[in-house]
Amino acid sequence: MYRISRFLTNKEENAWVDIAAILIIFSFFFFLFLGGLPFKEPDESRYAEIPREMLESGDFITPRLNYVKYFEKPPLHYWVNALSLSAFGNKEAAARFPSALFGLCGVLLVYHIGRKLYGRRAGLYSALVLGSSVGFLFQSRMNIIDTTLTICMAAALGFFLLASRREETNKGRYYYLFYLFCALSVLAKGLIGIVLPGGVIFLYLLLAKRWNLLREMRLFSGTCLFLAVCAPWFVLVSLKNPEFFQFFFIHEHFERFLTKVHGRYEPPWYFIPVLLGGMMPWSFFLPGAVKSAWENRDCHRLFLSLWFGVIFFFFSISSSKLIPYILPVFPAVALLIGSAISAALDEDGPLLKIQTAAAGVFLLIAGSGAILYSQLAANSKLEPSGAFLLGGIFIAGSILSLLSLGRKNKVFAIALLCLTASLGAMCAPSVIFSRSIEKRSTRELARIARSQYPETPLVSYGFYRQGLPFYAEKRVILAGPSGELEFGRQHDNQEGWFVEQDAFYGMWDSSRAYLAVISRNEVDSFGTKVKSPVRVVAVWGGSALVSNR
Repeated sequence: MYRISRFLTNKEENAWVDIAAILIIFSFFFFLFLGGLPFKEPDESRYAEIPREMLESGDFITPRLNYVKYFEKPPLHYWVNALSLSAFGNKEAAARFPSALFGLCGVLLVYHIGRKLYGRRAGLYSALVLGSSVGFLFQSRMNIIDTTLTICMAAALGFFLLASRREETNKGRYYYLFYLFCALSVLAKGLIGIVLPGGVIFLYLLLAKRWNLLREMRLFSGTCLFLAVCAPWFVLVSLKNPEFFQFFFIHEHFERFLTKVHGRYEPPWYFIPVLLGGMMPWSFFLPGAVKSAWENRDCHRLFLSLWFGVIFFFFSISSSKLIPYILPVFPAVALLIGSAISAALDEDGPLLKIQTAAAGVFLLIAGSGAILYSQLAANSKLEPSGAFLLGGIFIAGSILSLLSLGRKNKVFAIALLCLTASLGAMCAPSVIFSRSIEKRSTRELARIARSQYPETPLVSYGFYRQGLPFYAEKRVILAGPSGELEFGRQHDNQEGWFVEQDAFYGMWDSSRAYLAVISRNEVDSFGTKVKSPVRVVAVWGGSALVSNR
């Protein structure tokens, strides 16, 4: 205990020792059990299937989903996923590995930025806060694009902040890294990769009155580097696909932001509870971070506040909202909280103790609530054994943390909060989402179709099931609405791959053999609409695999 407390309180320590400790501790939480569950539909399956098809076709310029053009996102996440799939095979763990690696790199990045700005201890606590924030760790263990974007954007903004320091001796290196990661942010998710960092920097120059930075930013050479990294793909994909520009820039950027075309509208305050819940248990330390930022006002904290404020405001006023969109603010919040905790350890005031106690009590209540809910709720979504595991982690960790706090060891109490939150975030998906994921997943049905009926056409009946082509490793016929495949359906020859449900009944009654995945509760009604037999091959979760032979 003494060694841990000393490690967490020392203001001076070799950076490589800290980096080694962060890597050893957080590699466990970011990488362990990545392949424990099937893909969470629809995003994880979609972002695994596109790189799988890239590897199969050898075409890394035009993204395709179920073998039709899919231009909703740029290719950076697909490329790194394709590299992982080629190395480790078509497995869930391989598809999730890049996101987890980006998340771990984000923890190291925050440590580096915090150490350079406010000293070794601030950097260490910032890393601990980010790495154990439930929302950040949880989403880093999923195959989603937002983690890739978050770390690229955090690197861009963080390196600009380091370059802007008056005493910085490596300005050129950091400015060029800023341009590089802006380009990678654009390749990760489009124009927001430059619009959001540009907005943060503009307001910073304006409010801090530091327009002189424009003279040292290497604008010309930096812009050349930016374009050299991100422009080639946009040029190549546009040359190969003339329809790309209108869909990607107009439909996917301006219409998504300004209209409700994607059906993802939420009220402006939507991201407030998302942020507070995602930063748990460190949300209770936000008052201390605000107090410290106000009392120790400087250019660095102004930049971090703008980093948080601009991105949070941008997505709050957008007409399209999903929980992962807010992820890019987490590194800035972690730096503010981490530096505040470090400063509070020197001040030895009551606020840090109150915040630590509040976080511990919250985890105690959350753990107890999870266990009670699994036992008392009539239709509990939690597996009792899993709820006991998750609840036990929270209860044991919170009690130990509160006991340490009672013995006036605030540092060890904070370390226990970090450990408890990290273990909880790692185990939470299996406890909270296992039933819903397995109900929606088609993994086992697709594998049966692939192994036992490799030559039989496979149909997704009613709607497009994202995981089918990945697990079956082949294209599927869609009998029903096209959904997000509608754009791709309109280009190239898609005859026979998209059919209306009424037309599919005729196909089913033909002499050709078909396999179809349909909702489990639709098997009987489907049988009344066709003449050929409906033989149930297998049932898994909420779906059934049926054959007309």
